[in-house]
Amino acid sequence: MDHADFAHFAALDIRAGTVTRAEAFPEARRPAIKLWVDCGPDIGERKSSAQITDHYTPEDLVGQRVMAVVNFAPRQIGPVMSEILVLGFPDAAGAILLARPDPDVPDGARLA
Repeated sequence: MDHADFAHFAALDIRAGTVTRAEAFPEARRPAIKLWVDCGPDIGERKSSAQITDHYTPEDLVGQRVMAVVNFAPRQIGPVMSEILVLGFPDAAGAILLARPDPDVPDGARLA
């Protein structure tokens, strides 16, 4: 295992947010869902694309809490400009399950 120093971790801005909108993303090379996430009053709503179709449908995701890196440079994914990286963990088969904050954590709270 490689070790990272604390400065690398501290440079990541990981925030809690709530999915406000979700849509199928049929143009993606691999099955994905387009997400709009409310990252709190300081950051606002940001867009992302996530390969999470094994466990979630767009209808399931609206209102769900997520965690996301909000300070990566935007990245073009097909016709979508992804502004945040929504975080998750692979299950035993490699399908992604979302990392979720405690319900009491407000949108925009930064991981400390």
